[in-house]
Amino acid sequence: MVNHSRKTGDEVETLACQYLQQQGLKTLNRNFHCPRGELDVIMEDGDTIVFVEVRYRSNPRFGSSAESVTKSKQDKLITSAMYYLQQNPTHRDRPSRFDVVAVSLQNNKPDIDWIKSAFNA
Repeated sequence: MVNHSRKTGDEVETLACQYLQQQGLKTLNRNFHCPRGELDVIMEDGDTIVFVEVRYRSNPRFGSSAESVTKSKQDKLITSAMYYLQQNPTHRDRPSRFDVVAVSLQNNKPDIDWIKSAFNA
């Protein structure tokens, strides 16, 4: 049985993927696991490889979804992205960036905030 938070996470990632696809991005991979962590979504935006961190907060009491991508989390994402690029040589020489898709609820409807180039490697 899948726990509630994992199910919610999967639903939010699916919502984020659909949103980004509507903006013209193409999904390459989801939930890429490696020794340093996980990349939620890997997409293409033209010739650019986009590593997308999807964040959801049901309650902003402890900060927004975007604020939860700490420097420590960024470092893990950067290391995981480097690992992905090593494992996928066809993408190695392409430009890349790190985006954050922050999802929250506004009046019981999802509010999506897409932050392009949220941080740099």
